[in-house]
Amino acid sequence: MRLSSLSKISGILFSVFLLFSCSSDLDFDQVNDFKLEPVFVANLAYFDIPASRLVDDGGTNIGYDSRDFDIFKNKFFTERLKRADFDFEVENNIDRAFILNMLLLNDQNQVLQTISFTVPSYKGAPNVIKYPTEVFENARLDLLKQTQKIGFVVIIAAGPPLNSESQGNLKLRSSATAYLEIK
Repeated sequence: MRLSSLSKISGILFSVFLLFSCSSDLDFDQVNDFKLEPVFVANLAYFDIPASRLVDDGGTNIGYDSRDFDIFKNKFFTERLKRADFDFEVENNIDRAFILNMLLLNDQNQVLQTISFTVPSYKGAPNVIKYPTEVFENARLDLLKQTQKIGFVVIIAAGPPLNSESQGNLKLRSSATAYLEIK
């Protein structure tokens, strides 16, 4: 009986010790300092245009295409976006130089910003060009947030005529990295 009482008393003392040893002041104001900074990477645009689709008469010609870009219709994303980086890579296997313009258009199809890439002609060696990262912050980011469409203009530089038998391709690969801040 004495052993049973001793073990009950030790159990109670141990429980009381545990209750008091784990107490501390809690700072609930830390929630106000909570901040997440997620980073998302996604494909931005891609195309692969065969030379046979760039038929011209030897002069300067223009090809144009645009696509909806509705990422900024999401208010949660738009309000929390703090920076965006666009990376571009162009591969040209066509014996012609090009100027590639990427147009950021608003909902009225007005050009907010143009990003231009000079693409040299193919000379038999690999012709993959990685362009410097386009960084969107502050005022430039505000313009980007108004973008509703992305357009591409391919300007064919002067040179030998391209026809339906012309060989090669013009390829664009691009990605976007979005930096968010969630408080």
